[in-house]
Amino acid sequence: MSLDEKFTAAAASVKDMKSRPSDSELLELYALYKQATVGDCNIDQPGALDLKAKAKWEAWNGKKGMSQDAAKEAYVTCANALTTKY
Repeated sequence: MSLDEKFTAAAASVKDMKSRPSDSELLELYALYKQATVGDCNIDQPGALDLKAKAKWEAWNGKKGMSQDAAKEAYVTCANALTTKY
């Protein structure tokens, strides 16, 4: 199974979790997914009053410089751990 196939399967499996992971776990998944699919953060930092968007931006921007393949591998590892846990 190729890395792209593993990534796609992991992204699908995350949607079938029985219970909701913690916010920090969801932010990690979000950041890895965005880094794997888009690359480095390419949007402006949201305002301080938009807490949800700011948290997502900070999580994604924290992955800056990580290659898309490395992000896919990390996403697959993280997603598999969370689907086992939840």
